[in-house]
Amino acid sequence: MATNPPPETPDEVPDARRLRAILIAVCVALMAVIASVSGLNVAQPDLAVEFGASQSTILWIINIYTLTLAALLLPLGALGDRLGRKPTLIAGLVVFGVASTVAGLAPSAEVMLGARLLSGVGAAMIMPITLAVITSTFPAEERGRAIGVWTGVAGGGGILGMFLSAALVDVADWRWLFVLPVALVAVALVMAVRSVPNSRETSAHSFDRVGALTSVVAVVGLIFTLQEGPERGWTAPKTLTALVVGLVATVAFVVWELRRRDASLLDVRLFRERGLAGGSLTLLVVFGVQAGIFVVLFPFFQAVLGWSGLLSTLALMPMAVLMMAASGLAPRLAERVGARWTMAVGVLLAGAGLALMAVTVSVDGGYLSVLPGMLAMGLGMGLSMTPSTEAITSSLPRARQGVASALNDVTRELGTALGVALLGALLSAGYRNAMDDRLTGVPADTAATAREGVANATEVADPSTPTGQALLDAARESFVDGWQQAMWAGVVVMAALLAYVVTRGPRKQPPLTDPPLSTPDAPQLPETATHETI
Repeated sequence: MATNPPPETPDEVPDARRLRAILIAVCVALMAVIASVSGLNVAQPDLAVEFGASQSTILWIINIYTLTLAALLLPLGALGDRLGRKPTLIAGLVVFGVASTVAGLAPSAEVMLGARLLSGVGAAMIMPITLAVITSTFPAEERGRAIGVWTGVAGGGGILGMFLSAALVDVADWRWLFVLPVALVAVALVMAVRSVPNSRETSAHSFDRVGALTSVVAVVGLIFTLQEGPERGWTAPKTLTALVVGLVATVAFVVWELRRRDASLLDVRLFRERGLAGGSLTLLVVFGVQAGIFVVLFPFFQAVLGWSGLLSTLALMPMAVLMMAASGLAPRLAERVGARWTMAVGVLLAGAGLALMAVTVSVDGGYLSVLPGMLAMGLGMGLSMTPSTEAITSSLPRARQGVASALNDVTRELGTALGVALLGALLSAGYRNAMDDRLTGVPADTAATAREGVANATEVADPSTPTGQALLDAARESFVDGWQQAMWAGVVVMAALLAYVVTRGPRKQPPLTDPPLSTPDAPQLPETATHETI
Protein backbone atom coordinates (compact mmCIF):
# COMPACT_ATOMS: atom_id res chain seq x y z
CA MET A 1 0.00 0.00 0.00
CA ALA A 2 1.18 3.59 -0.63
CA THR A 3 2.45 5.41 2.44
CA ASN A 4 -0.27 7.70 3.69
CA PRO A 5 0.72 11.36 4.09
CA PRO A 6 0.45 12.79 7.58
CA PRO A 7 -2.98 14.18 8.42
CA GLU A 8 -3.50 17.70 7.19
CA THR A 9 -3.34 20.33 9.87
CA PRO A 10 -4.97 23.72 9.47
CA ASP A 11 -1.68 25.47 8.67
CA GLU A 12 -1.00 22.98 5.85
CA VAL A 13 -4.25 23.76 4.05
CA PRO A 14 -4.19 27.03 2.07
CA ASP A 15 -6.69 29.57 3.29
CA ALA A 16 -9.76 30.51 1.24
CA ARG A 17 -8.08 33.51 -0.37
CA ARG A 18 -5.09 31.49 -1.54
CA LEU A 19 -7.34 28.67 -2.77
CA ARG A 20 -9.18 31.18 -4.96
CA ALA A 21 -5.87 32.45 -6.32
CA ILE A 22 -4.75 28.88 -7.06
CA LEU A 23 -8.01 28.11 -8.86
CA ILE A 24 -7.82 31.29 -10.93
CA ALA A 25 -4.19 30.60 -11.85
CA VAL A 26 -4.77 27.05 -13.08
CA CYS A 27 -7.98 27.99 -14.91
CA VAL A 28 -6.26 30.87 -16.73
CA ALA A 29 -3.47 28.48 -17.73
CA LEU A 30 -6.06 25.93 -18.89
CA MET A 31 -7.91 28.59 -20.88
CA ALA A 32 -4.71 29.39 -22.79
CA VAL A 33 -4.36 25.73 -23.80
CA ILE A 34 -8.03 25.24 -24.69
CA ALA A 35 -8.29 28.48 -26.70
CA SER A 36 -5.35 27.40 -28.85
CA VAL A 37 -7.01 24.12 -29.78
CA SER A 38 -9.68 25.71 -31.97
CA GLY A 39 -8.51 29.29 -32.45
CA LEU A 40 -6.75 28.81 -35.79
CA ASN A 41 -9.80 27.17 -37.37
CA VAL A 42 -11.29 30.61 -38.04
CA ALA A 43 -8.13 31.77 -39.86
CA GLN A 44 -7.63 28.95 -42.39
CA PRO A 45 -8.10 31.15 -45.51
CA ASP A 46 -5.78 33.83 -44.09
CA LEU A 47 -3.05 31.26 -43.35
CA ALA A 48 -3.32 29.79 -46.85
CA VAL A 49 -2.87 33.24 -48.43
CA GLU A 50 -0.07 34.32 -46.07
CA PHE A 51 2.09 31.22 -46.55
CA GLY A 52 0.93 30.12 -50.01
CA ALA A 53 0.21 26.76 -48.39
CA SER A 54 -2.05 23.93 -49.47
CA GLN A 55 -5.16 22.96 -47.52
CA SER A 56 -3.33 19.86 -46.30
CA THR A 57 -0.52 21.96 -44.83
CA ILE A 58 -3.00 24.29 -43.15
CA LEU A 59 -4.79 21.34 -41.57
CA TRP A 60 -1.47 20.04 -40.28
CA ILE A 61 -0.70 23.44 -38.74
CA ILE A 62 -3.99 23.14 -36.86
CA ASN A 63 -3.89 19.42 -36.06
CA ILE A 64 -0.25 19.01 -35.04
CA TYR A 65 -0.97 20.94 -31.86
CA THR A 66 -3.76 18.62 -30.69
CA LEU A 67 -1.83 15.54 -31.85
CA THR A 68 1.25 16.49 -29.81
CA LEU A 69 -0.86 17.54 -26.83
CA ALA A 70 -2.79 14.27 -26.71
CA ALA A 71 0.28 12.08 -27.26
CA LEU A 72 2.36 13.58 -24.44
CA LEU A 73 -0.32 14.02 -21.78
CA LEU A 74 0.23 10.72 -19.95
CA PRO A 75 4.06 10.76 -19.89
CA LEU A 76 4.34 14.42 -18.92
CA GLY A 77 1.54 14.13 -16.38
CA ALA A 78 3.45 11.27 -14.72
CA LEU A 79 6.72 13.21 -14.82
CA GLY A 80 4.96 16.18 -13.23
CA ASP A 81 4.00 13.95 -10.29
CA ARG A 82 7.65 13.01 -9.82
CA LEU A 83 9.49 16.24 -10.62
CA GLY A 84 7.06 18.57 -8.89
CA ARG A 85 3.79 19.99 -10.13
CA LYS A 86 4.64 23.66 -9.72
CA PRO A 87 7.96 23.58 -11.65
CA THR A 88 6.32 21.46 -14.37
CA LEU A 89 3.47 23.96 -14.67
CA ILE A 90 5.85 26.92 -14.81
CA ALA A 91 8.11 25.21 -17.36
CA GLY A 92 5.08 24.36 -19.49
CA LEU A 93 3.83 27.95 -19.38
CA VAL A 94 7.24 29.23 -20.48
CA VAL A 95 7.50 26.74 -23.35
CA PHE A 96 3.93 27.42 -24.43
CA GLY A 97 4.36 31.20 -24.25
CA VAL A 98 7.59 31.20 -26.27
CA ALA A 99 6.13 28.84 -28.87
CA SER A 100 2.97 30.94 -29.23
CA THR A 101 5.08 34.08 -29.70
CA VAL A 102 7.13 32.36 -32.42
CA ALA A 103 3.93 31.18 -34.11
CA GLY A 104 2.54 34.71 -34.14
CA LEU A 105 5.71 35.97 -35.83
CA ALA A 106 6.27 32.94 -38.09
CA PRO A 107 7.61 33.89 -41.56
CA SER A 108 6.79 30.52 -43.15
CA ALA A 109 4.58 27.48 -42.85
CA GLU A 110 7.56 25.39 -41.72
CA VAL A 111 8.29 27.70 -38.79
CA MET A 112 4.60 27.75 -37.93
CA LEU A 113 4.49 23.94 -37.89
CA GLY A 114 7.49 23.79 -35.57
CA ALA A 115 6.02 26.42 -33.26
CA ARG A 116 2.68 24.64 -33.09
CA LEU A 117 4.40 21.34 -32.27
CA LEU A 118 6.34 23.04 -29.46
CA SER A 119 3.10 24.63 -28.25
CA GLY A 120 1.64 21.14 -27.99
CA VAL A 121 4.57 20.07 -25.81
CA GLY A 122 4.02 23.02 -23.49
CA ALA A 123 0.28 22.40 -23.40
CA ALA A 124 0.84 18.75 -22.45
CA MET A 125 2.90 19.96 -19.47
CA ILE A 126 0.23 22.46 -18.44
CA MET A 127 -3.10 20.71 -18.89
CA PRO A 128 -2.77 17.66 -16.59
CA ILE A 129 -0.98 19.67 -13.92
CA THR A 130 -3.77 22.24 -13.66
CA LEU A 131 -6.23 19.56 -12.55
CA ALA A 132 -3.64 17.69 -10.46
CA VAL A 133 -2.94 20.89 -8.51
CA ILE A 134 -6.64 21.14 -7.65
CA THR A 135 -7.04 17.51 -6.60
CA SER A 136 -3.84 17.50 -4.53
CA THR A 137 -4.33 20.93 -2.90
CA PHE A 138 -8.01 21.54 -2.25
CA PRO A 139 -9.58 19.97 0.85
CA ALA A 140 -12.24 17.33 0.25
CA GLU A 141 -15.17 19.64 1.00
CA GLU A 142 -13.99 22.20 -1.59
CA ARG A 143 -12.53 19.87 -4.22
CA GLY A 144 -15.74 19.06 -6.09
CA ARG A 145 -16.65 22.71 -6.62
CA ALA A 146 -13.13 23.51 -7.78
CA ILE A 147 -13.24 20.63 -10.25
CA GLY A 148 -16.59 21.99 -11.45
CA VAL A 149 -15.00 25.34 -12.26
CA TRP A 150 -12.09 23.62 -14.01
CA THR A 151 -14.49 21.45 -16.02
CA GLY A 152 -16.56 24.47 -17.04
CA VAL A 153 -13.45 26.18 -18.41
CA ALA A 154 -12.35 22.98 -20.18
CA GLY A 155 -15.78 22.54 -21.76
CA GLY A 156 -16.84 26.10 -22.52
CA GLY A 157 -13.39 27.62 -22.96
CA GLY A 158 -13.06 26.29 -26.48
CA ILE A 159 -16.21 28.10 -27.61
CA LEU A 160 -15.13 31.32 -25.89
CA GLY A 161 -11.69 30.96 -27.49
CA MET A 162 -13.23 30.55 -30.95
CA PHE A 163 -15.38 33.66 -30.44
CA LEU A 164 -12.43 35.80 -29.34
CA SER A 165 -10.31 34.41 -32.18
CA ALA A 166 -13.00 35.18 -34.76
CA ALA A 167 -13.29 38.71 -33.37
CA LEU A 168 -9.54 39.25 -33.63
CA VAL A 169 -9.45 37.98 -37.23
CA ASP A 170 -12.38 40.24 -38.15
CA VAL A 171 -11.02 43.44 -36.61
CA ALA A 172 -7.27 42.90 -36.94
CA ASP A 173 -5.08 40.15 -38.43
CA TRP A 174 -4.66 36.40 -37.93
CA ARG A 175 -1.34 36.98 -36.15
CA TRP A 176 -3.24 38.66 -33.34
CA LEU A 177 -4.76 35.26 -32.55
CA PHE A 178 -1.62 34.48 -30.58
CA VAL A 179 -1.87 37.58 -28.43
CA LEU A 180 -4.67 35.95 -26.42
CA PRO A 181 -2.77 32.79 -25.35
CA VAL A 182 0.43 34.76 -24.69
CA ALA A 183 -1.47 37.23 -22.49
CA LEU A 184 -3.19 34.38 -20.63
CA VAL A 185 0.15 32.62 -20.13
CA ALA A 186 1.71 35.80 -18.70
CA VAL A 187 -1.13 36.18 -16.18
CA ALA A 188 -1.05 32.48 -15.27
CA LEU A 189 2.73 32.52 -14.87
CA VAL A 190 2.70 35.41 -12.42
CA MET A 191 -0.15 33.91 -10.41
CA ALA A 192 1.37 30.41 -10.42
CA VAL A 193 4.71 31.65 -9.10
CA ARG A 194 2.97 33.54 -6.31
CA SER A 195 0.12 31.23 -5.36
CA VAL A 196 0.44 27.62 -6.54
CA PRO A 197 2.05 25.33 -3.93
CA ASN A 198 4.50 22.70 -5.03
CA SER A 199 3.86 19.02 -4.44
CA ARG A 200 5.61 15.95 -5.74
CA GLU A 201 5.63 12.24 -5.18
CA THR A 202 8.61 10.04 -4.36
CA SER A 203 8.21 6.60 -5.91
CA ALA A 204 10.17 3.45 -5.16
CA HIS A 205 9.92 2.48 -8.84
CA SER A 206 11.71 3.87 -11.88
CA PHE A 207 9.80 5.85 -14.46
CA ASP A 208 7.95 3.57 -16.88
CA ARG A 209 9.76 4.50 -20.11
CA VAL A 210 8.33 1.64 -22.17
CA GLY A 211 4.81 2.48 -21.04
CA ALA A 212 5.37 6.13 -21.88
CA LEU A 213 6.70 5.31 -25.36
CA THR A 214 3.94 2.85 -26.24
CA SER A 215 1.28 5.29 -24.98
CA VAL A 216 2.69 8.02 -27.24
CA VAL A 217 2.72 5.73 -30.30
CA ALA A 218 -0.80 4.47 -29.53
CA VAL A 219 -2.30 7.94 -29.17
CA VAL A 220 -0.49 9.31 -32.24
CA GLY A 221 -1.61 6.36 -34.37
CA LEU A 222 -5.26 6.50 -33.30
CA ILE A 223 -5.68 10.27 -33.45
CA PHE A 224 -3.80 10.52 -36.77
CA THR A 225 -6.24 7.95 -38.16
CA LEU A 226 -9.26 9.92 -36.94
CA GLN A 227 -7.89 13.25 -38.17
CA GLU A 228 -6.66 12.10 -41.57
CA GLY A 229 -9.26 9.44 -42.39
CA PRO A 230 -11.91 11.91 -43.57
CA GLU A 231 -9.35 13.75 -45.75
CA ARG A 232 -7.22 10.90 -47.15
CA GLY A 233 -9.94 8.23 -47.11
CA TRP A 234 -10.43 5.48 -44.55
CA THR A 235 -8.86 2.85 -46.80
CA ALA A 236 -5.83 4.96 -47.82
CA PRO A 237 -2.49 3.22 -47.07
CA LYS A 238 -1.35 5.91 -44.60
CA THR A 239 -4.66 5.81 -42.77
CA LEU A 240 -4.66 2.03 -42.47
CA THR A 241 -1.00 1.99 -41.44
CA ALA A 242 -1.63 4.53 -38.69
CA LEU A 243 -4.64 2.55 -37.49
CA VAL A 244 -2.67 -0.72 -37.31
CA VAL A 245 0.25 0.98 -35.54
CA GLY A 246 -2.12 2.63 -33.06
CA LEU A 247 -3.98 -0.60 -32.28
CA VAL A 248 -0.79 -2.66 -31.94
CA ALA A 249 0.75 -0.03 -29.65
CA THR A 250 -2.44 0.05 -27.57
CA VAL A 251 -2.33 -3.71 -27.06
CA ALA A 252 1.39 -3.53 -26.26
CA PHE A 253 0.74 -0.75 -23.74
CA VAL A 254 -1.95 -2.76 -21.94
CA VAL A 255 0.16 -5.93 -21.85
CA TRP A 256 3.20 -4.06 -20.59
CA GLU A 257 1.27 -2.18 -17.94
CA LEU A 258 -0.24 -5.45 -16.68
CA ARG A 259 3.30 -6.86 -16.38
CA ARG A 260 4.57 -3.76 -14.57
CA ARG A 261 1.54 -3.81 -12.27
CA ASP A 262 2.30 -1.44 -9.40
CA ALA A 263 5.25 0.15 -11.22
CA SER A 264 3.22 0.97 -14.34
CA LEU A 265 2.64 4.37 -15.87
CA LEU A 266 -1.11 3.71 -15.64
CA ASP A 267 -2.43 0.73 -13.69
CA VAL A 268 -4.96 -0.53 -16.23
CA ARG A 269 -6.40 -2.91 -13.61
CA LEU A 270 -8.12 0.13 -12.13
CA PHE A 271 -10.49 0.23 -15.10
CA ARG A 272 -12.37 -2.54 -13.33
CA GLU A 273 -13.34 0.14 -10.84
CA ARG A 274 -16.69 1.78 -11.61
CA GLY A 275 -15.53 5.35 -11.16
CA LEU A 276 -12.60 5.20 -13.57
CA ALA A 277 -14.43 3.20 -16.23
CA GLY A 278 -17.71 5.12 -15.99
CA GLY A 279 -16.08 8.55 -15.83
CA SER A 280 -13.76 7.82 -18.77
CA LEU A 281 -16.50 6.42 -20.98
CA THR A 282 -18.83 9.31 -20.20
CA LEU A 283 -16.21 11.93 -21.05
CA LEU A 284 -15.24 10.08 -24.23
CA VAL A 285 -18.84 10.06 -25.49
CA VAL A 286 -19.86 13.52 -24.26
CA PHE A 287 -16.84 15.27 -25.76
CA GLY A 288 -17.23 13.25 -28.94
CA VAL A 289 -20.82 14.37 -29.31
CA GLN A 290 -19.92 17.97 -28.46
CA ALA A 291 -17.20 18.05 -31.12
CA GLY A 292 -19.51 16.40 -33.63
CA ILE A 293 -22.16 19.02 -32.93
CA PHE A 294 -19.70 21.79 -33.80
CA VAL A 295 -18.97 20.03 -37.11
CA VAL A 296 -22.68 20.31 -37.86
CA LEU A 297 -23.45 23.74 -36.42
CA PHE A 298 -20.78 25.80 -38.15
CA PRO A 299 -21.75 24.84 -41.72
CA PHE A 300 -25.39 25.34 -40.76
CA PHE A 301 -24.75 28.86 -39.52
CA GLN A 302 -22.34 29.85 -42.28
CA ALA A 303 -23.42 27.98 -45.43
CA VAL A 304 -27.14 27.53 -44.73
CA LEU A 305 -27.94 30.74 -42.84
CA GLY A 306 -25.17 32.80 -44.47
CA TRP A 307 -23.64 34.06 -41.21
CA SER A 308 -20.08 35.26 -40.70
CA GLY A 309 -17.56 33.31 -38.62
CA LEU A 310 -17.86 35.82 -35.78
CA LEU A 311 -21.65 35.65 -35.68
CA SER A 312 -21.51 31.84 -35.90
CA THR A 313 -19.26 31.57 -32.84
CA LEU A 314 -21.40 34.13 -31.01
CA ALA A 315 -24.42 31.89 -31.65
CA LEU A 316 -22.70 29.14 -29.64
CA MET A 317 -22.19 31.32 -26.56
CA PRO A 318 -25.57 30.55 -24.89
CA MET A 319 -24.67 26.86 -25.01
CA ALA A 320 -21.19 27.54 -23.59
CA VAL A 321 -22.48 29.78 -20.79
CA LEU A 322 -25.08 27.21 -19.73
CA MET A 323 -22.48 24.45 -19.88
CA MET A 324 -20.11 26.37 -17.62
CA ALA A 325 -22.88 27.24 -15.18
CA ALA A 326 -24.08 23.62 -15.02
CA SER A 327 -20.50 22.43 -14.42
CA GLY A 328 -20.38 24.62 -11.35
CA LEU A 329 -23.76 23.38 -10.07
CA ALA A 330 -23.06 19.69 -10.70
CA PRO A 331 -21.01 19.09 -7.50
CA ARG A 332 -23.89 20.32 -5.33
CA LEU A 333 -26.34 18.07 -7.14
CA ALA A 334 -23.91 15.15 -6.80
CA GLU A 335 -23.73 15.73 -3.04
CA ARG A 336 -27.51 15.33 -2.87
CA VAL A 337 -28.25 12.50 -5.30
CA GLY A 338 -24.83 10.99 -6.00
CA ALA A 339 -22.42 11.13 -8.94
CA ARG A 340 -24.15 8.34 -10.88
CA TRP A 341 -27.55 10.03 -11.01
CA THR A 342 -26.05 13.45 -11.70
CA MET A 343 -24.22 11.96 -14.68
CA ALA A 344 -27.38 10.13 -15.77
CA VAL A 345 -29.45 13.33 -15.70
CA GLY A 346 -26.76 15.11 -17.70
CA VAL A 347 -26.56 12.37 -20.33
CA LEU A 348 -30.36 12.26 -20.57
CA LEU A 349 -30.57 16.04 -21.12
CA ALA A 350 -27.77 15.99 -23.69
CA GLY A 351 -29.45 13.16 -25.58
CA ALA A 352 -32.78 14.98 -25.42
CA GLY A 353 -31.07 18.06 -26.87
CA LEU A 354 -29.79 16.02 -29.81
CA ALA A 355 -33.26 14.58 -30.42
CA LEU A 356 -34.82 18.03 -30.17
CA MET A 357 -32.44 19.42 -32.79
CA ALA A 358 -33.08 16.46 -35.08
CA VAL A 359 -36.84 17.03 -34.89
CA THR A 360 -37.00 20.83 -35.06
CA VAL A 361 -34.10 21.86 -37.33
CA SER A 362 -35.16 23.52 -40.57
CA VAL A 363 -33.83 26.00 -43.09
CA ASP A 364 -36.79 28.34 -42.60
CA GLY A 365 -36.68 28.06 -38.79
CA GLY A 366 -33.04 29.15 -38.73
CA TYR A 367 -31.27 29.67 -35.42
CA LEU A 368 -34.37 29.44 -33.28
CA SER A 369 -35.07 25.94 -34.59
CA VAL A 370 -31.85 24.64 -33.01
CA LEU A 371 -31.44 26.91 -29.97
CA PRO A 372 -33.61 24.87 -27.54
CA GLY A 373 -31.69 21.72 -28.38
CA MET A 374 -28.35 23.54 -27.97
CA LEU A 375 -29.38 24.79 -24.53
CA ALA A 376 -30.47 21.30 -23.42
CA MET A 377 -27.15 19.93 -24.62
CA GLY A 378 -25.16 22.62 -22.82
CA LEU A 379 -26.99 21.92 -19.57
CA GLY A 380 -26.62 18.15 -19.94
CA MET A 381 -22.93 18.23 -20.81
CA GLY A 382 -22.16 20.52 -17.89
CA LEU A 383 -23.94 18.22 -15.44
CA SER A 384 -22.22 15.09 -16.75
CA MET A 385 -18.64 16.35 -17.17
CA THR A 386 -17.88 17.44 -13.60
CA PRO A 387 -18.82 14.21 -11.76
CA SER A 388 -17.12 12.20 -14.52
CA THR A 389 -13.89 14.12 -14.03
CA GLU A 390 -14.10 13.76 -10.25
CA ALA A 391 -14.81 10.03 -10.63
CA ILE A 392 -11.59 9.62 -12.64
CA THR A 393 -9.34 11.64 -10.33
CA SER A 394 -10.69 10.06 -7.14
CA SER A 395 -10.08 6.58 -8.54
CA LEU A 396 -6.30 7.05 -8.47
CA PRO A 397 -4.19 7.81 -5.38
CA ARG A 398 -2.74 11.21 -4.59
CA ALA A 399 0.66 10.04 -5.87
CA ARG A 400 -0.84 9.50 -9.35
CA GLN A 401 -2.92 12.67 -9.72
CA GLY A 402 -0.85 13.88 -12.66
CA VAL A 403 -1.57 10.58 -14.41
CA ALA A 404 -5.24 10.72 -13.41
CA SER A 405 -5.56 14.24 -14.80
CA ALA A 406 -3.71 13.25 -17.97
CA LEU A 407 -6.03 10.26 -18.46
CA ASN A 408 -8.98 12.62 -18.10
CA ASP A 409 -7.48 14.91 -20.77
CA VAL A 410 -6.51 12.10 -23.17
CA THR A 411 -10.07 10.78 -22.97
CA ARG A 412 -11.37 14.22 -23.95
CA GLU A 413 -8.97 14.50 -26.89
CA LEU A 414 -9.77 11.01 -28.18
CA GLY A 415 -13.47 11.65 -27.81
CA THR A 416 -13.18 14.92 -29.73
CA ALA A 417 -11.28 13.30 -32.61
CA LEU A 418 -13.71 10.37 -32.68
CA GLY A 419 -16.79 12.61 -32.65
CA VAL A 420 -15.53 14.85 -35.45
CA ALA A 421 -14.63 11.85 -37.61
CA LEU A 422 -17.77 9.78 -37.08
CA LEU A 423 -20.51 12.42 -36.89
CA GLY A 424 -18.80 14.34 -39.67
CA ALA A 425 -18.80 11.22 -41.83
CA LEU A 426 -22.49 10.58 -41.11
CA LEU A 427 -23.34 14.19 -41.97
CA SER A 428 -21.42 14.00 -45.25
CA ALA A 429 -22.97 10.67 -46.23
CA GLY A 430 -26.47 11.88 -45.38
CA TYR A 431 -25.93 15.08 -47.35
CA ARG A 432 -24.68 13.25 -50.45
CA ASN A 433 -27.50 10.71 -50.38
CA ALA A 434 -30.12 13.42 -50.06
CA MET A 435 -28.43 15.58 -52.70
CA ASP A 436 -28.34 12.78 -55.27
CA ASP A 437 -32.14 12.87 -55.49
CA ARG A 438 -32.15 16.64 -56.04
CA LEU A 439 -29.53 17.00 -58.81
CA THR A 440 -31.72 15.99 -61.75
CA GLY A 441 -31.09 18.32 -64.68
CA VAL A 442 -28.01 19.95 -63.12
CA PRO A 443 -24.86 19.96 -65.34
CA ALA A 444 -22.48 17.14 -64.40
CA ASP A 445 -19.55 19.37 -63.32
CA THR A 446 -21.75 21.59 -61.19
CA ALA A 447 -23.53 18.59 -59.69
CA ALA A 448 -20.23 16.92 -58.79
CA THR A 449 -19.02 20.05 -56.98
CA ALA A 450 -22.34 20.63 -55.21
CA ARG A 451 -22.38 17.01 -54.04
CA GLU A 452 -19.12 17.50 -52.10
CA GLY A 453 -20.73 19.71 -49.46
CA VAL A 454 -23.07 22.57 -48.78
CA ALA A 455 -20.22 25.10 -48.83
CA ASN A 456 -19.19 23.86 -52.29
CA ALA A 457 -22.75 24.13 -53.51
CA THR A 458 -22.92 27.69 -52.24
CA GLU A 459 -19.83 28.58 -54.26
CA VAL A 460 -21.10 27.19 -57.60
CA ALA A 461 -24.77 28.14 -57.29
CA ASP A 462 -25.79 31.53 -58.70
CA PRO A 463 -28.77 32.67 -56.63
CA SER A 464 -29.63 35.32 -59.20
CA THR A 465 -30.88 32.61 -61.58
CA PRO A 466 -33.81 30.22 -60.95
CA THR A 467 -31.58 27.19 -61.54
CA GLY A 468 -28.89 28.47 -59.17
CA GLN A 469 -31.40 29.29 -56.45
CA ALA A 470 -32.97 25.85 -56.82
CA LEU A 471 -29.54 24.23 -56.44
CA LEU A 472 -28.84 26.35 -53.36
CA ASP A 473 -32.18 25.41 -51.80
CA ALA A 474 -31.55 21.75 -52.57
CA ALA A 475 -28.11 21.87 -50.90
CA ARG A 476 -29.51 23.52 -47.78
CA GLU A 477 -32.34 21.01 -47.48
CA SER A 478 -29.92 18.14 -48.07
CA PHE A 479 -27.68 19.46 -45.32
CA VAL A 480 -30.61 19.43 -42.91
CA ASP A 481 -31.33 15.82 -43.95
CA GLY A 482 -27.72 14.89 -43.22
CA TRP A 483 -27.90 16.81 -39.94
CA GLN A 484 -30.89 14.77 -38.83
CA GLN A 485 -29.12 11.50 -39.66
CA ALA A 486 -26.07 12.51 -37.60
CA MET A 487 -28.21 13.70 -34.68
CA TRP A 488 -30.24 10.49 -34.50
CA ALA A 489 -27.01 8.49 -34.47
CA GLY A 490 -25.87 10.66 -31.57
CA VAL A 491 -29.16 9.98 -29.77
CA VAL A 492 -28.58 6.22 -30.06
CA VAL A 493 -25.06 6.58 -28.65
CA MET A 494 -26.28 8.74 -25.75
CA ALA A 495 -29.07 6.24 -24.99
CA ALA A 496 -26.50 3.44 -24.76
CA LEU A 497 -24.33 5.61 -22.50
CA LEU A 498 -27.33 6.40 -20.29
CA ALA A 499 -28.05 2.70 -19.84
CA TYR A 500 -24.41 2.09 -18.91
CA VAL A 501 -24.27 4.97 -16.41
CA VAL A 502 -27.50 3.90 -14.70
CA THR A 503 -26.36 0.29 -14.34
CA ARG A 504 -22.58 0.66 -14.00
CA GLY A 505 -22.00 4.28 -13.11
CA PRO A 506 -19.73 5.31 -10.23
CA ARG A 507 -20.92 4.92 -6.69
CA LYS A 508 -20.52 7.82 -4.29
CA GLN A 509 -16.83 8.62 -4.29
CA PRO A 510 -14.85 8.66 -1.04
CA PRO A 511 -12.58 11.63 -0.30
CA LEU A 512 -9.26 11.45 -2.14
CA THR A 513 -6.63 9.70 -0.06
CA ASP A 514 -3.36 8.02 -0.72
CA PRO A 515 -4.20 5.28 -1.58
CA PRO A 516 -7.93 5.42 -2.37
CA LEU A 517 -10.28 3.33 -0.34
CA SER A 518 -10.49 -0.14 -1.80
CA THR A 519 -13.60 -1.34 -3.57
CA PRO A 520 -14.65 -4.92 -4.28
CA ASP A 521 -13.67 -4.68 -7.93
CA ALA A 522 -10.58 -2.48 -7.69
CA PRO A 523 -7.02 -3.73 -7.14
CA GLN A 524 -5.07 -2.68 -4.10
CA LEU A 525 -2.25 -0.23 -4.78
CA PRO A 526 1.11 -0.97 -3.22
CA GLU A 527 3.09 1.02 -0.75
CA THR A 528 5.35 2.72 -3.26
CA ALA A 529 4.97 6.47 -2.97
CA THR A 530 5.20 9.24 -0.47
CA HIS A 531 3.68 12.69 -0.83
CA GLU A 532 5.63 15.89 -0.29
CA THR A 533 4.18 19.37 -0.16
CA ILE A 534 6.76 22.11 -0.48
